[in-house]
Amino acid sequence: MRLKRHVLALALTGLTTPALVWATNGMNMEGYGPIATGMGGASFAYDNGTAAVMNNPATLGLMGKGSRLDVALGFLGPDVTSTHLAPMGMPSIGSGGDAYYMPAIGYVRSDGKLTYGFGLFAQGGMGTEYNTSMDGRPERSELGVGRFILPLAYNVNDALTIGGSLDFVWAMLDMKMVMPIGMMASLITNPGSGTLAGALAGMAGSGYDAARLEFSDGSDFTGKAKGTGFAGKVGLTYKVNPMLTIGAVYHAETSLGDLKTGSTGASMIVSDLNGPNPTQTVPGKITVKDFQWPETYGIGIAVQATPRLMIAADYKRLNWKDVMKNFTMTYSAMGDTVEFALPQNWDDQDIFQIGVSYKATDALTLRAGANLASNPIPDATMHYLFPAIVENHYTAGFGYDFSKNSGLNFSLTYAPEVKQTNSNLSYRVEHSQTNWQLMYSHRF
Repeated sequence: MRLKRHVLALALTGLTTPALVWATNGMNMEGYGPIATGMGGASFAYDNGTAAVMNNPATLGLMGKGSRLDVALGFLGPDVTSTHLAPMGMPSIGSGGDAYYMPAIGYVRSDGKLTYGFGLFAQGGMGTEYNTSMDGRPERSELGVGRFILPLAYNVNDALTIGGSLDFVWAMLDMKMVMPIGMMASLITNPGSGTLAGALAGMAGSGYDAARLEFSDGSDFTGKAKGTGFAGKVGLTYKVNPMLTIGAVYHAETSLGDLKTGSTGASMIVSDLNGPNPTQTVPGKITVKDFQWPETYGIGIAVQATPRLMIAADYKRLNWKDVMKNFTMTYSAMGDTVEFALPQNWDDQDIFQIGVSYKATDALTLRAGANLASNPIPDATMHYLFPAIVENHYTAGFGYDFSKNSGLNFSLTYAPEVKQTNSNLSYRVEHSQTNWQLMYSHRF
């Protein structure tokens, strides 16, 4: 097993930013914070700690008076294998990206009717790492998105709380991708002046057979192509009676700028795998155009069935279709800019999250849940470098209070293996996950 530390962002849930094979609910995490994740990710209608800044900021108003600090560590353990990559001439190969550790932090304070603070944390991501490919070199992808979040919740009255947040969002991407040169040429949607496109076509006719697009800084902490922007959320909770609370939330689509490398931060590498032609390398600049995180909304309930037993259930909708039609990049070199589009055509994703919490003793709380989701990626566009195909997750966890002011929470998630085949390119991907989160909380 390859052990890799990855901190694309401090995540107040201890979750991950591009742990790079991330991919749970699409690229979104299956849950934020070990309290919510232990309950299948359900989080819209009850107090689940500072992870509320990512789940539903209105639930911060349910915290009670005082301040809370959460410090966490998360682990993502994806297991990905690609098989029968016929066009690449490669046998079955496993991804080496199988262990990622992420720290996290969040702080909120309740003062009168207002609750405010901050969260610094990973939104999600996707990717893989393979140690060889059709040209004998590694292939990899690392896409990560993180947020610095400033939330505010207001208790309108004893029943209604409203909340929202302003989110500073950043995204980082590394990629090493190789394919037959003719396939690379077929992805060109805008040939620019024709210099680069013509060079690719000419080399294909001269015996070159592999084209590689590469931009990677080799760091566990950053990506070669970077972009920043903003987003926001609004939410509410309403206590119908002492037993039932309803919650709802809306996350706006992000407004991220294009992800860019420096002027020579990328390379186009063309190889003749079996002939006498020398490998050709052209340095240039990559721009990933209009990559955004989707609009998200949901509604949930929390039922305090007994003083010790709570049941929570959420419905969440991730509108991937609007933001994942194509993965579009421009490559600038030799005084020309050519545009590539890797088709995605993702579907919107429906997610059902349900969990139970049982207070076994005054100090110990036990949790369990399930996160049931559709796979948003069509067979025809599923790519082995971005296998965000995991569907269902089964979770368990516990909380233990050392005192009135401090406690520990833990969650464990298992996502059963999902297999998907891209029949157009004749390869199959298998992906499962085992993840955990550990969080220490202090109230003062």
